[in-house]
Amino acid sequence: MRVLILEDEIPAYNKLVSYIANVFDDTIEHDWARSISDGKSFIIRNKYDFILSDIQLLDGISFDLFEEVNVEAPIIFCSAHDEYLFKAFNTNGIAYILKPYTKADFNKAIEKYQTLFTKGNYTNLNSKTINELKSVLKEENTNYKKRFVIKKPNGIQLLNVSDISLIEASGDFCIVFDANGKRHTISQNIGSISQQLNPLKFFKINRSEIISIDFIENIESHFKNRLLISLKNNKEKVMTSSSTTANFRKWLEN
Repeated sequence: MRVLILEDEIPAYNKLVSYIANVFDDTIEHDWARSISDGKSFIIRNKYDFILSDIQLLDGISFDLFEEVNVEAPIIFCSAHDEYLFKAFNTNGIAYILKPYTKADFNKAIEKYQTLFTKGNYTNLNSKTINELKSVLKEENTNYKKRFVIKKPNGIQLLNVSDISLIEASGDFCIVFDANGKRHTISQNIGSISQQLNPLKFFKINRSEIISIDFIENIESHFKNRLLISLKNNKEKVMTSSSTTANFRKWLEN
């Protein structure tokens, strides 16, 4: 028996390997991929009895992989997404276990696989199913970040996203300015933070700064097709890059 594990988190991968060894008495071979690109290479080159797949991989979502490559093996999803996502399934050939799953959850999913495999009524994952799953996943992802946990010398403070006026990159960290102009440090890079924010509320005006539309006080033209922006309770003006100015103007009108 041969299994493919698609999982970007190392602890989760180790957990699956231990559960597989616990369920199957005979030796079971497995391949492991943390990304869509590596998973694609494995699927093209090998045949698998079943696939254990997370949804979020290092370079995207596994649905994109299953849409690009014809997958004949049954797939058991191992995901942190809640049950709402899996209402979109329209084939009995797919099972899922919800993180943080237990050994009993895993065993139940394997039992379903074994039952379907024995009866021969497994249905391939088709494009309609994949599109439905991606659509629901997109809806789930509209739940943007609401607050950040800020570590202070005297304890932990919660900073509501609605109170953020400006975010500045500082290496692997970011300096965040709140509604009163007070500075806070978040231990995430600007790319990571940008993905968590509602794009209708926040805009990355250049490579190192993100602003909130709710705190824009004034906008004035600058040289080389750039814009100078004044923010409430912030003495320093910020500037769009020449490459972002056009999209910034469109964003203001949304």
